[in-house]
Amino acid sequence: MFLEISKAIILGVIEGITEFLPISSTGHLILVNNWLRFSPSFTVLFDVVIQLGAIMAVVLVFWRKLWPFGKDAAQYMATRILWYKIIIAVLPALVLGALFGGMIEEKLFNPITVAVALMVGGFVLIFFEKKDKNVSELSDINIVSYRNAFLIGVFQCLAMVPGTSRSAVTIISAMLLGVGRVAAVEFSFFLAIPTMVAASGYSLLQHGFSLNQTELVVLIVGFVTAFLSALVGVTYFVRYIQTHNFKSFGYYRLVLGAVVLTLFFFSIIN
Repeated sequence: MFLEISKAIILGVIEGITEFLPISSTGHLILVNNWLRFSPSFTVLFDVVIQLGAIMAVVLVFWRKLWPFGKDAAQYMATRILWYKIIIAVLPALVLGALFGGMIEEKLFNPITVAVALMVGGFVLIFFEKKDKNVSELSDINIVSYRNAFLIGVFQCLAMVPGTSRSAVTIISAMLLGVGRVAAVEFSFFLAIPTMVAASGYSLLQHGFSLNQTELVVLIVGFVTAFLSALVGVTYFVRYIQTHNFKSFGYYRLVLGAVVLTLFFFSIIN
């Protein structure tokens, strides 16, 4: 039991820290699971549910922006409209996930795919930050149009490939559509809520009713750890992007991807 709980804490911390950074939490979990693994079926459930724990941190941090009630009429309507846009944005991922989720998990959830996606995403982040951006940025998340919300949701589907990073894809696509950096990050955070709730619910329906007592405890520990570490991660990431760009994350992705490919070449990971 102690060993299993220790694994849950380590994985929960990794998930909480990486979920909202543009470096792919799913990719990191796939890599770490080479050494800290549970049974195959429980690993799938555990990874998805601790992601839900991290998402709950966003709900807490941004509760005032997300909760429509108790506001004046204008603010109430603005919050409702924001939720309409979030729902529109999540639809493409729900459809593609339902159609191809199982096949993607079977074929692509491996270290090589993660490494390649990390490196490709790293180059994209660096190129994106280095190119001259002469666009008018929308700094208010409420100004994001329904069209742009849907397009961000379409781009989010790319993150079904592990190592791509849902956060990176949604933030960059939002900024390319003219959304300001901070507003793009916030919209990415909010879009993660229905996305991960749906993924967690689907996984629970598949595996959640056959948990033994140890697995239930491990799941709770992982969920709470991811929640607490994500609280720290969200707070500091929001502060960080106000004065920094994403190039450092791009370089990190390149280095990690190269290390993973090297380890795979020498058969240290599989």
